Amino acid sequence: MLEPTLIAELALLGLCTGFLAGLLGIGGGMLMGPFLTLILSHRGVSADLAVKMAIATSMATIVFTSVASVRAHHQRGAVRWDIVKSLAPGIMLGGALASVGMFSVLKGTWLAIFFGLFVSFSATQMLRDKKPQANREMPGPAGQVAAGGVIGFLSGLVGAGGGFVSVPFMVSRNVPMRNAVGTSAALGFPIALANTVGYIVSGSALTALPEGALGYVWLPALAVIGAGSVLTAPWGAKIAHLVPVAQLKRIFALLLYCLAAYMLYKGLAG
Repeated sequence: MLEPTLIAELALLGLCTGFLAGLLGIGGGMLMGPFLTLILSHRGVSADLAVKMAIATSMATIVFTSVASVRAHHQRGAVRWDIVKSLAPGIMLGGALASVGMFSVLKGTWLAIFFGLFVSFSATQMLRDKKPQANREMPGPAGQVAAGGVIGFLSGLVGAGGGFVSVPFMVSRNVPMRNAVGTSAALGFPIALANTVGYIVSGSALTALPEGALGYVWLPALAVIGAGSVLTAPWGAKIAHLVPVAQLKRIFALLLYCLAAYMLYKGLAG
């Protein structure tokens, strides 16, 4: 049984991450990871395992968040389903390779450092707002499968829905920001599904897991956060269509910097 205080903390986290998932198309995992690492560490879970469980549980919640947010974006015509279909096969493959293979080999502290460095780079690219060439378009079928593989693999290592990679990638290819956010929300589902299965498989042999864990996924947190996130994700998606694009980019970048700083601290301290 979870303590009432912990339930309240997880519910608040779910409400906040659901809203941000809808607003920014990031799936919420990049916000949940640092906070779940903190919560698990306070419950006596080792630093290495806490980081891995936080990443895995964050990813699992995106299964719920993505469904809620993508519906709202789809109703506003913001989802490029042609891009979703082209990127999804590579995403599934890349996610499986990361969650079953690399994730179980790397130490949690190294994953935290990688999280911080890569997210900082993504935030800088977004904040620079470098204009793509006018004739730059999405790559062909093979190129999109390859791009999907990279998105799925990187997402599997940091437990995020891929928006931190897919949104800048699509914007650089002249996909409008709001369409990039809506499409990223749709991509969150195959990313989350492939990686969550991988986290469960790769962590199934561990014996030092806390109560309620299924592989690396912490089921009590998944249930509470998932319930909260589906309530607020549609609100975030609605706001995303009202906020100026430039402001949306700044919010995205500043949020990523904050999360990257915490995970870098956690990795270096560990």
